[in-house]
Amino acid sequence: MNVKTVVVASANPVKVNAALGGLQRMFPDVEFKAVPVSVPSGVADQPMTDEETLEGAMNRVQNAFDANPDADFWIGIEGGVASIGHELAAFAWVVIKSKELLGKARSGTFFLPRAVTELVEQGIELGTADDMVFNHSNSKQKGGAIGILTGNVLDRKELYEQAVVLALVPFRNEQLYAANSANAS
Repeated sequence: MNVKTVVVASANPVKVNAALGGLQRMFPDVEFKAVPVSVPSGVADQPMTDEETLEGAMNRVQNAFDANPDADFWIGIEGGVASIGHELAAFAWVVIKSKELLGKARSGTFFLPRAVTELVEQGIELGTADDMVFNHSNSKQKGGAIGILTGNVLDRKELYEQAVVLALVPFRNEQLYAANSANAS
């Protein structure tokens, strides 16, 4: 079986498993070996806009590539929030790079309850705010806010995995996207 090395720009098991799950769904005949690497995002611990969150994912991919250039794929996943009206929405950006292509996708979005929003707006990271409001511990390495709020009907891994699948669209359709991603490396 063909084995591909994937550098995941995080040591968080949720992000590593989401990356592997999305890759396996899109390329079931390929075996993937994950190399988790903790690299800086270059943005705030809690990105507060769509643009900052995407920038964090892009930076993670580049920093992962710089740290380990001998791989087949590099994946950055950055969770963030953004104000929409008077509410705070949570989502993630996924960026995937190979030597030839670059893929990007945003996850589904959900709105945070007021108690969590108030803490995040005070500068507390979403995972910590979730733990405080819902009396959990280390929820960001488990089901996350989405898992807590849906009763684990949907968890953080699934939310991220779907975005990984979407970011892999150019890799599944190289002939259609090759000209768009000429600057991947």
